[in-house]
Amino acid sequence: MPDDKARFPDPASPDPLPHAPRVQWLKPLISRANIHVGDYSYYDDPIAPERFETDNVLYHFDHVGDLLRIGRFCALATGTTFIMNGANHKTNGISTFPFPIFGADWERHMALLHDNPSRGDTVLGHDVWCGYQSLIMPGVTIGHGAVVASRSVVTADVPPFAIVAGNPARIVKMRFSPEESARLLALAWWDWPIEQISRFIPLIMEGSITALEDAAAQMEVRTS
Repeated sequence: MPDDKARFPDPASPDPLPHAPRVQWLKPLISRANIHVGDYSYYDDPIAPERFETDNVLYHFDHVGDLLRIGRFCALATGTTFIMNGANHKTNGISTFPFPIFGADWERHMALLHDNPSRGDTVLGHDVWCGYQSLIMPGVTIGHGAVVASRSVVTADVPPFAIVAGNPARIVKMRFSPEESARLLALAWWDWPIEQISRFIPLIMEGSITALEDAAAQMEVRTS
């Protein structure tokens, strides 16, 4: 019997496809404490996928305190970019210019920037697909199973299993009915042990929700 490392892709190795170095698991590439990525999420970039946290997560300053959370099994196409809350400027005064950050005598006014606006953490759920050059704005939550079309600008929360497109991104289609979406969220297949996910890949990719529910019931019987 082969060990698990031989049976399943290794999420700790950044190169899941040795023949295609443009595709890399994200989690092993992340060194910053304010970015959290789940297993088996990948970024595809023909130039430098390993530079994701510096080139694709912008204005993410430690003192702001916001987090970027990316779930498991997310697929991020080339150019997917996250704008974080450090990009925000104050708009309640006469000027939006951030004078104090440029130092010299202006630095004594740094306290004026302490209440810069923040929309909180940016969150991608599990099994989210972001298309080519999609842009995610600060504080947005994109629900599980959602799809973001190429070159969309996501400025507001996206519900689970929605397909959004445009600037600003709008819902163009729901992948499932409300009842089906609720069933899939209850199944939460992305949280299953990798052994069970691997066993039921045909159902996860092409099966019916009922069949996947039956598979989940089998798992419960085996573990009870």
